[in-house]
Amino acid sequence: MNGKVFLDTNLIIYLYSEKEPKKRDEVYRILNEYSTVINIQSLKEVSNVLFKKFGWDGLKIKKHLDNIELVCDEILQISRNTIDNAIDIKDKYGFSFYDCVMLASALESNCNFIFSEDMSHNQIIDGKLKIVNPFI
Repeated sequence: MNGKVFLDTNLIIYLYSEKEPKKRDEVYRILNEYSTVINIQSLKEVSNVLFKKFGWDGLKIKKHLDNIELVCDEILQISRNTIDNAIDIKDKYGFSFYDCVMLASALESNCNFIFSEDMSHNQIIDGKLKIVNPFI
């Protein structure tokens, strides 16, 4: 497996998890071996988790968002076209809308894979994008 990969938000969260060191190590391996992509939605979701579950303040979160930008090769904006594509994916595959936004972003960025533990492992989206649970 090689190429460009999109990371679901949960993988970014594992970078900060002391409770799941094996998953954290796997995410570091992915970051070192692949060209990684996330979208702006991921940064919003990570910020929310760091506020709510980790209890971090805004300054600490901003510093870690800077770090995320350094380790990910590409951070995509979400356009109206992305939303339209996400709606089409939702209609076709039935994933949650926010997962479909990530799938649409991954397709727009020509990713080969999306790494997620929350979607259907090995499912192919639009004949181009394979969902992979890296923890299996």
